[in-house]
Amino acid sequence: MSKFINPFTDYGFKLIFGREVSKDLLIEFLNDLLEGERVITDLTFLNNEQLPDYPEGRGIIYDVYCTTDTGEKIIVEMQNRMQSNFKERSIFYLSRAIVNQGRTGHDWKFEIKAVYGVFLMNFIMDKNIKLRTDVILADKETGELFSEKFRQIFIALPLFKKSEEECETNFERWIYILNNMETLKRLPFKARKAVFEKLEEIADVASMSPKERELYDNSVKVYRDYLVTMDAAEKEGIKKGMKEGMKEGLKKGLEEGLEEGLKKGREEALNIFQTAIDMKKQGIDNQLIAEKTGLPLSLIESLK
Repeated sequence: MSKFINPFTDYGFKLIFGREVSKDLLIEFLNDLLEGERVITDLTFLNNEQLPDYPEGRGIIYDVYCTTDTGEKIIVEMQNRMQSNFKERSIFYLSRAIVNQGRTGHDWKFEIKAVYGVFLMNFIMDKNIKLRTDVILADKETGELFSEKFRQIFIALPLFKKSEEECETNFERWIYILNNMETLKRLPFKARKAVFEKLEEIADVASMSPKERELYDNSVKVYRDYLVTMDAAEKEGIKKGMKEGMKEGLKKGLEEGLEEGLKKGREEALNIFQTAIDMKKQGIDNQLIAEKTGLPLSLIESLK
């Protein structure tokens, strides 16, 4: 059994970054992420219901929404799987955080605070993605900053390959810990940064109360069930794509068949999830929904 929590689960992620008692962990993480740009001294957690509901992401997308001591809005998201329109959704989330700052009446002069989106991706978004991609509003020709009110940071966690000894910055140390936490016997870097000592205490599974452990175990099961379901759907899509591609008898046909098959596999899985959500809204018994859709009962129970 792992000594530390899995930060890629809903409960694990929010245990680290989404609670008042561990607020300093999020502050330190954001300051290391934005080193040289700004310093956050305090933040306040906001109601996640202000973010739009996204049924497709249930089980693999976790958000923390907060505001800094100077008013900036920050969305920190952990996502475990590539989803349709991922980039567009990230833009929409931040745009909503801007629009929500609007006020009625003639006194408001469009004074808005900056919004930041930090997207921790447990997948590779596309073949050209880097470990860290910073998106800003800038002039296309000169690259000169147009406005500092909109900022996105995408971090492709699987692209981080450094060992513990090779980590040079606090940003790299955070990424190393997140990537390896579930397999570590101790958290490194505590001598370099005191907050990692607190992280070690919070992330220790043995320190959980019975209720916390129950919630965490359920979160792990939902996370694993979802990934298994998506893997099965994608493999089936690839299988269909290969079959169709082979019928074409051409390399191009095979490639297109694979791509289309993978897309269909994902779509089929998402349709099943939406069906389960609709059935649950109608008050149908969870066990019956599981039987009709083929989804794990634990996943059905987690749907809202």
